[in-house]
Amino acid sequence: MIRYVLVLLLIPTPVWSWGFFAHKQINRYAITTLPPGMFAFYKKNLVFLTEKSVNPDKRRYRVLGEAAKHFIDMEAYLSTDPAVLAKKPTHGIVPWAIVKVQKQLTQAFVAKNSARILKLSADLGHYVADAHVPLHTTQNYNGQLTGQEGIHALWETRLPLLFFESYNFFVGPACYIEHPFAHGWSIVTHTYSLVEKVLRVEKEISAQYPALLKYSFEQNGCVLQKQYSRAFSTSYHEKLQGQVEACFQKSILAVGSFWLTAWVNAGSPNLDELDGSIPIQKEENLSQNQTKELDDIRDCPD
Repeated sequence: MIRYVLVLLLIPTPVWSWGFFAHKQINRYAITTLPPGMFAFYKKNLVFLTEKSVNPDKRRYRVLGEAAKHFIDMEAYLSTDPAVLAKKPTHGIVPWAIVKVQKQLTQAFVAKNSARILKLSADLGHYVADAHVPLHTTQNYNGQLTGQEGIHALWETRLPLLFFESYNFFVGPACYIEHPFAHGWSIVTHTYSLVEKVLRVEKEISAQYPALLKYSFEQNGCVLQKQYSRAFSTSYHEKLQGQVEACFQKSILAVGSFWLTAWVNAGSPNLDELDGSIPIQKEENLSQNQTKELDDIRDCPD
């Protein structure tokens, strides 16, 4: 039998913040931040909330308006009235998307609709996590403006996959968020402040590594993939001084806190009375209307 091996040299990959692996882990660990009144229900649906955390990324290239919910170009917002730009989401609307879905989650809690609660919780976790990725807060999202193409996947996917086991996920309990939009805006503002270091450190490390050492090929099943080498990735990770881990931790705590806020705003309903878990395969049909919410996204601020 002849076996074929596909060699991928430098085929561009879609820019998905945090990568599928990290998004799943963030939603998973966010469950541990919840109070007793929420924990049992969310833990029972851990598989659903983990697996469906990546659905917004799966929708972003086939649903009109979805992509804008994953990022924000802070350079544009800092130079123009944010309320004006939010109406034309060319530069991203992730803080507005977070509050929009959080309010929808509150409504789902009020209605005690377990399917909607789980679907919206998974989506909300994704958008909140996106807001903590530095390269999702800048127009130079993949280093394309500075000759650093590929840095997006390096920071959000390669580093978490390599160093996840060394991270500390004891982030404390979720907290009620008094002003969700202001909180979301403070998240992206802080995240944007990290961009300079993300880019600068990569350039510094790249200067020390010739191409033959900067990249390597790794077997993934029957596919041979070009990756940033472990040596280069380790040097970059160490020079960032815990930045990726800190963003991971902040993401987990923020996801739990936005879930908690939606629940408290709904009057802290008894989740033990809900139907319980729902099969993962049913999720796709739960909320087709979610794709039409872009027009009123700007109405979110509290």
